[in-house]
Amino acid sequence: MIHPKMKYVYVGVDSHKETHTAVVLNCFFEKLGELTFRNAPSEFEGALKELSKFKLKGTSLAFGLEDVTAYGRSLTVFLTGKKLVVKHTNAALVASERKSLNIVEKTDSVDAECAGRVLLNRFDKLPDADPQDKYWVMQNLVVRRRSIVKMNMNLKNHLHSFITGHYPSYHKFFENIDCKTALVFYEKYPSPSNLQGTTAEELAQLLEENSNKRLRIEKARQILDCIKKDGETKVSYQESRDLAVRSTISQINHNLKEIESIDSILESFLENFDYKLESMRGIDTVTAAELIAEIGDITKFPTPAKLARYSGVAPVTYSSGKTDVQYSNQRGNRTLNSIFFRLAVMVTMNTGKNKRLINPIFYEYYQKKISEGKTKKQALKCVQRRLVNIIWGMMTHKVEYINPPTEILKSMENVVQ
Repeated sequence: MIHPKMKYVYVGVDSHKETHTAVVLNCFFEKLGELTFRNAPSEFEGALKELSKFKLKGTSLAFGLEDVTAYGRSLTVFLTGKKLVVKHTNAALVASERKSLNIVEKTDSVDAECAGRVLLNRFDKLPDADPQDKYWVMQNLVVRRRSIVKMNMNLKNHLHSFITGHYPSYHKFFENIDCKTALVFYEKYPSPSNLQGTTAEELAQLLEENSNKRLRIEKARQILDCIKKDGETKVSYQESRDLAVRSTISQINHNLKEIESIDSILESFLENFDYKLESMRGIDTVTAAELIAEIGDITKFPTPAKLARYSGVAPVTYSSGKTDVQYSNQRGNRTLNSIFFRLAVMVTMNTGKNKRLINPIFYEYYQKKISEGKTKKQALKCVQRRLVNIIWGMMTHKVEYINPPTEILKSMENVVQ
């Protein structure tokens, strides 16, 4: 009887934009060959024939790709379509393998060989590559939205740096510098010199039109009074600085439209998944899309405990002899971990003047953990773990979340007040 690992010849692949490098190993870690080929679907069939020449009698090819979602995705789709074994040997494992071998140099050949060694060492534990298009597209949309949001945060910081020199008291004007009314105001009046001759009534009309009539003559007078108290702020080349302000605001507005467009696409694309995540209060379209993009196919996680470990929510145990200590897991998918953290904060908070609770059941659970002596951070971690169980159940069984009845919500809000 032969060992199961002797049934395969192992191919480690280092993926790049233009080419892929593959190194073939037998089950004894001996290098059988190497091949570099173009990253083009038309080349994959020929490359597979060349790699098949290294197969030993009675064996099949098993592939380990360092990248299965970006440059290596086309090859992954091709190989899985051929019903071949394809595993994801992530870059961290490949780097760790290279370090353990004390290899100083880093080349495509070395990385491909290390990917093959990781594939052989961890064959039963590595995740199977499963390049489903809908999850891949969802991930692309979420990443694109995230990059635009990050870009707007940088632009917002630029706007702060410009405006603070022009309007020293600008923080008294509007709640947020990037709200609709603020952007319209600063685009028309990037500096006080542009306000010369403008009356309070004219300014009030602009504010009313862009704030659904929330900001009126009182706000206009407050702004003009603050500007008068601040004194002269005009500098040399003021026109160029004004142009920079308007350019920054133009970019912010463009990005806001892009985000709105992507949100609309996400809302319609969610219909391709039979998940009902948005049925839980606190989970909107964007959060649901982020969860699906980071988790992917839920069948990869047979139990909620495995999802908790993957997301870094489950604690790490360090034990030696009679000592048994648990620490917060700093590994796992940190993006998914942050999503669960934001969701935990959302479902335990109360908002508005009336202290409206998002979810009284989670709020009560959070307060219970606080009363047991846990810190706020530890209590939130408990809420995260409970959310993992619920999200896993909703996605696995494709069921809705039953929110607490309105009666409980009102009674709990009275307690909070």
